[in-house]
Amino acid sequence: MSDQQTDSPDLPDDADEHDVSLSSDSTSLALPGQNLPDKVYIIPIHNRPFFPAQVLPVIVNEEPWAETLELVSKSDHHSLALFFMDTPQEDPRHFDTAALPEYGTLVKVHHASRENARLQFVPQGLIRVRIRTWLKHHRPPYLVEVEYPQQPNEPTDEVKAYGMALINAIKELLPLNPLYSEELKNYLNRFSPNDPSPLTDFAAALTSATGVELQQVLDCVPMLKRMEKVLPMLRKEVEVARLQKEISAEVNRKIGEHQRQFFLKEQLKVIQQELGLSKDDRSADIEQFEQRLEGKTLPPQARKKFDEEIGKLKVLETGSPEYAVTRNYLDWTSSLPWGVYGADKLDLKHARKVLDQHHAGLDDIKARILEFLAVGAYKGEISGSIVLLVGPPGVGKTSVGRSIAESLGRPFYRLSVGGMRDEAEIKGHRRTYIGAQPGKLVQALKDVEVMNPVIMLDEIDKMGQSYQGDPASALLETLDPEQNVEFLDHYLDLRLDLSKVLFVCTANTLDSIPGPLLDRMEGIR
Repeated sequence: MSDQQTDSPDLPDDADEHDVSLSSDSTSLALPGQNLPDKVYIIPIHNRPFFPAQVLPVIVNEEPWAETLELVSKSDHHSLALFFMDTPQEDPRHFDTAALPEYGTLVKVHHASRENARLQFVPQGLIRVRIRTWLKHHRPPYLVEVEYPQQPNEPTDEVKAYGMALINAIKELLPLNPLYSEELKNYLNRFSPNDPSPLTDFAAALTSATGVELQQVLDCVPMLKRMEKVLPMLRKEVEVARLQKEISAEVNRKIGEHQRQFFLKEQLKVIQQELGLSKDDRSADIEQFEQRLEGKTLPPQARKKFDEEIGKLKVLETGSPEYAVTRNYLDWTSSLPWGVYGADKLDLKHARKVLDQHHAGLDDIKARILEFLAVGAYKGEISGSIVLLVGPPGVGKTSVGRSIAESLGRPFYRLSVGGMRDEAEIKGHRRTYIGAQPGKLVQALKDVEVMNPVIMLDEIDKMGQSYQGDPASALLETLDPEQNVEFLDHYLDLRLDLSKVLFVCTANTLDSIPGPLLDRMEGIR
């Protein structure tokens, strides 16, 4: 079968499959008084039917239509009939003749050419045609005897009114669609309501209606009925084109606004840099990191590591993945409260007042806590202490831990370790992993902004273990006062002093807590 195409090199730049072109010489069109052939060859086409007075390039397969076009070129009238077929046949050499519609279009063939097993020609639509008899239908070339419908009489006033409506709708449509060429816009002036048939066919060909809908227009010979079909199709096309234009204008407006803002921001950056009022992103990052460390006391090892990473950041490309990794590392390192400690309120009366304010009863628990705080007050500091609150759910273990922090005037951070199975949750991931982050303890220090907060390890009896490590074993280093003075986080690869942190742990039972971990805690039931 054939394929109606419009992507050949002979097409105008703005042509598409809905593009319509008309003959510039109206005298070349077939009129009722001219001699029309009674026997013609036919070629089925797809996508859309071909209308009278339409000129549009058509491309077909060389096999089996080469012989047909050769016979047409040798004929006196150089004409053939194009019939629309909605469903392509599997074998164009054998197809059901009943599948053809009632009407096709007689066309005059111009500019036939062959390229890459494809044939291209430019048909000029002449008039509607109907098959009367099949003279050869077993295989191409197909030859038929045809007849032509009677031409309409003088148009009535109603037909003229429809013609004016079609012309007005076309005038609305053409400016809305940039695909329509200036030639079409100029040719519109040649249409007249007094010659409604070519006007109606032209209007139908302008629409993006389906091939079946357009074939119904081609099959409709009575003028008024045909115009009644085409006008709603054309009005719909106008509305769709208007909506598309509004959408396109809105999109272009938004894109233009974004481009304008981007352009102005880039200009502002350049102007500020020239005036020394602004720095680039790299310089701004480095300045921000160094400002964060002002007033903080970094250990020599941490300071050396920080300076090395700053030096690396200065030579890396800002768009490289390594730049993002290094920047993230410096962001974490500079955000930690190095050497920043909050002052303890070692006032037992204040502690008793806070405990009584938040908890009714629990005298034994309050006494144990005050005893614990009294030891710290006697020593002058509370450090290296691990309190374990044991009791069933809902008795107020978490709120007691919060009250301890309030009585000491320290920030409070709650970390739930129930169900934790990965050691990296405590000690962090190494920087070689994608998306690596420090452990939860480092994140806690960043949030509270001091190195001596009260950190609650909630539900410590519900920790698990897996192939990824044993978090309970990792907590041994964290909670042991002799070891946590040099706690090593895998992400930072720096040693942190956690000896000033007051750890408060909670548990429902002591049975599932490992013995070495339990030995480091002071239990309060």
